[in-house]
Amino acid sequence: MHTVLKYLGTVAAVYLTVSIVPGISVAGGWTTILLVALVWSVIVMVIKPVLAILTLPITIITLGLFSFVLNALLFWAMTLIVPGFVVAGFLPALLGALVLSVLTWLIHQIL
Repeated sequence: MHTVLKYLGTVAAVYLTVSIVPGISVAGGWTTILLVALVWSVIVMVIKPVLAILTLPITIITLGLFSFVLNALLFWAMTLIVPGFVVAGFLPALLGALVLSVLTWLIHQIL
């Protein structure tokens, strides 16, 4: 039950991110939002930790700022995986990844 609540929290965070950040749109409605939340959850749990370890030297050199770039690139990569999810460029991807991460954290803290 806890996993379902966390997933629904991520869905809410994706919906709010799409609503707040200009340059990010969803063409398929709720189906696409549900799929984006699922893909983002998998990316954060599986792919991001591996890439964080591989990019640790550059993250240390940039005093942690490269982690924002990594998040933005992973967020932008979802456009290749999820049909109907559109990110207009790197800046919307950066802002979208930041907003999504903060909202997901806040919602998960509440749950």
